[in-house]
Amino acid sequence: MDQVVAISVGCPAGVGPEVAVVGSATSTRCVLVADPTVVERAMAVRELLGVARIVPVHDACDAEKLAPGDIGWWAHSTRLAEIPEFGRPNAESGAAQLAWINEATDLVRSGVAGALVTGPVSKSVIASSGAPGAAVFRGHTEHLAERLGAREVIMAFAGPELVTALVTTHLAIADVPKAITKESVATAAYFLVQLVSALGKSNPTIAIASLNPHAGEDGLLGREEIDVIEPGVVLARERLAREHHPATLIGPIGAETAIRYAVAHKYDGVVTMFHDQATIPSKLLGFGEAVNVTLGLPIVRTSVDHGTGYDVAGTGKADARGMIEAIRLARALAPSSPLSDRSGR
Repeated sequence: MDQVVAISVGCPAGVGPEVAVVGSATSTRCVLVADPTVVERAMAVRELLGVARIVPVHDACDAEKLAPGDIGWWAHSTRLAEIPEFGRPNAESGAAQLAWINEATDLVRSGVAGALVTGPVSKSVIASSGAPGAAVFRGHTEHLAERLGAREVIMAFAGPELVTALVTTHLAIADVPKAITKESVATAAYFLVQLVSALGKSNPTIAIASLNPHAGEDGLLGREEIDVIEPGVVLARERLAREHHPATLIGPIGAETAIRYAVAHKYDGVVTMFHDQATIPSKLLGFGEAVNVTLGLPIVRTSVDHGTGYDVAGTGKADARGMIEAIRLARALAPSSPLSDRSGR
């Protein structure tokens, strides 16, 4: 029987609720965390009213009883005083986005659901909402790490042609070099091996991308490869050997080469150094199908790889494939997942 999946729908003014109801209607045993009026409006946009039915879920027993065609709705979700217009988020909607993330996370942490899937949010709208703790919100990855007490958390993307993990995430580009440490490189490589292995590749070969062009040209274009990334690869190899995880780590090598060879199936995954180094090729190669995965949490969390889509919200044109794939992958990873550090260390 399918695991129950908790879905925080993202910004109510964006496409998140639409893709969430489509994903739920085409899957089974999904529980949406949102204002019910937001869910109903999304169902109307996608012409699902009268086709699927909203079923209030109050506890784990209700979640277990969800039948095919049911769209579960967490009856304790934070409500909105007023539903925002499509494409026009406000402070209340920002606070609700954060509350729904927290509520959906707690559903998994308490055992009501087996995995978390998150819809697209607006970081700036959340951060400016005035909600407790919102001002420091920089993204799901960082927020979930803090909320769940996870010391090692890695953002990754799993797509049909490229699987990649990031050493740094939501940072100004000027802050990236000093945020890269040998420990963070080792952690990203370690967890990417776990992800690729869970996806069915035994003894994977993983490329470690450089930060500088041409892997720094022996220090001519920067010393991060020599002073930081190479020692990080050594640490990763030692940890993998210590924990008996067979893998081959290659690099650091130029990012363009690493990604090109990965797409050609020479490598099974690529460790990238910063956000756009991973997301540009990931979205070019598999937009709508690539899934954002947070590695190292004590729960399984996946997400769509796209944003709030304010320009198409309410038109019924939002592509739901990413949400469908995120639900599918969350379920695949949830049972006895090697990707979750359930000790919270």
